[in-house]
Amino acid sequence: MAELVIFIVMGSVVLAGALGVVRARNPVYAAMGLMATLFALAVFYVIHLAHFVAVVQVIVYAGAVMTLFLFVIMFIGVDRTESLDERLPFQRPIALIVVIGVVVLAGILVVGGEFTWIIGSDGQTAVNGTVEEIGRNLISVDNPESLNVVDGRIVSRWLLPFEATSALLIVASVGAVSLAFYRPRRRKDAEVAE
Repeated sequence: MAELVIFIVMGSVVLAGALGVVRARNPVYAAMGLMATLFALAVFYVIHLAHFVAVVQVIVYAGAVMTLFLFVIMFIGVDRTESLDERLPFQRPIALIVVIGVVVLAGILVVGGEFTWIIGSDGQTAVNGTVEEIGRNLISVDNPESLNVVDGRIVSRWLLPFEATSALLIVASVGAVSLAFYRPRRRKDAEVAE
């Protein structure tokens, strides 16, 4: 029952945030709608027991990428001044009531013992989406399912793709910095014409 309520609430947040991104005339409001959508998607990942992906979603997208978007918006600037008049006088009390309700509901679920964070649908503890299992599959040699034997040595199945991805990202970063600082040299013909 709790999963259905969380799904409905977070689905509504995702849809409202996505509509806010598309319909907002102010780019700051559009960025805030995108941030709400990204946080709600992280909650969906937690519901599906993909905790590592949820953390990466919050840190990388809702944190770093949204900060970059907001810096670009501030750098470009918004051309019109904002009215500081309160258009929705009941917005703050309603938001406070919703926050208190969510905190009370979470407290009731946790204290009442009706809710646990890492549990599978069959009642068994889930291990597939945890950070521990991802780390074990990535670099550990004590998990027989994730091992390969190469030239008589035992290596992890996912270590090579992980390292290849990190090398690709480093090369892409170096290339982006090189292109950002690239200044074309003047040819001698152009200097003579001047």
